[in-house]
Amino acid sequence: MTLPDLTLTGARVLTPGGLADTTLSLVGGRIGCASDGPRVDLSGYLLLPGVVDIHGDGFERHLAPRRGALESLSAGLDSFDAELAANGITTAVIAQFFSWEGGMRGPDFAEALVDALAETPMRADTMVQLRLEIGMIDDFDRAHALVERGGVRYVVLNDHLPHKELAAGKRPPSLTGQALKARRSPEAHRAMLQEMHDRWDAVPGALSRLCSALTERGVLIGSHDDHSAADRMRGRALGATICEFPETREAAEAAHVAGEGVIMGAPNLVRGRSHAGKVAAGDLVAAGLVDALASDYHYPSPARAAFRLVSEGMDLRDAWALISEGPARLLGFSDRGRLVPGLRADIVIVEEKSRRIAGTIANGTVSYLAGPLAARFLGVAA
Repeated sequence: MTLPDLTLTGARVLTPGGLADTTLSLVGGRIGCASDGPRVDLSGYLLLPGVVDIHGDGFERHLAPRRGALESLSAGLDSFDAELAANGITTAVIAQFFSWEGGMRGPDFAEALVDALAETPMRADTMVQLRLEIGMIDDFDRAHALVERGGVRYVVLNDHLPHKELAAGKRPPSLTGQALKARRSPEAHRAMLQEMHDRWDAVPGALSRLCSALTERGVLIGSHDDHSAADRMRGRALGATICEFPETREAAEAAHVAGEGVIMGAPNLVRGRSHAGKVAAGDLVAAGLVDALASDYHYPSPARAAFRLVSEGMDLRDAWALISEGPARLLGFSDRGRLVPGLRADIVIVEEKSRRIAGTIANGTVSYLAGPLAARFLGVAA
């Protein structure tokens, strides 16, 4: 439902100065200074900036509900878009692997997904982050071509090779499952992993050349799972200005001191700890080391994480900025993340008492509306 110019009244609005009892106008899909259109009473609700999800891979279950049950990518993206809207997400970054794991994480699928996304109308502003496995040096040209063809503007460097086991000549964990997913025999899969490991001396040079080419195109580069300050230094040398999911406080501090963006998983904060025994997101947030919280594998978590921080004493303005203004800034978007005249009308409407998301407006268009809130908007659709 595309909204006409209108004014939202009665709600408390999260302004750059904090929560305020004020009106909010929508004019031409933007936040306006005033509107002569209809007025909608939203008493009892909060109006918050739309969530900017800077890394999410929960989309996979919409495209393949069960292993091997791959649906039409367009139909899956429609379902994924609906989940984004129900969780207040108005800008979404699809964290798509370009990996030796194959299947939905392989290069073939990455190419198909980029093409499908270009052809599927999405209510959320949705883009692809390419998660490049850096051991795949023979496929770097293919990855670069996909970035160019698909207009990919964000690449994150990953290394999930089981180096320890491969160096010791041992069978890597989960080998059979990975091989089946990639439609390889376990023997062929292990040989492929071993070859990439044995050629690791060639990775730095090839990766440096690729990252230089990406940087020249204005592509944002991030590093993933940095464990130490040395890891962060290596990423920085490649042009990676974002530190995604650092495993330790040391790595997060190294990025923060250098003025680089630090992203942590919202599910980590909601749970109170990392599911993999790494540094707790809440501890890094408390230390002022986090710029953005991402959905990671669970789209409801960003909003839940922000409200958890509020319940622990953080001001709503600062907590919500971790899922709106902060990630928007890291992505280079100056037109969203705040409720300010002239910016996109990306708005989350939240029941103040229950903190349930009741509505989402993405770029001036209603993407989600539920419960009693829907009655408030009846009669204002163009």
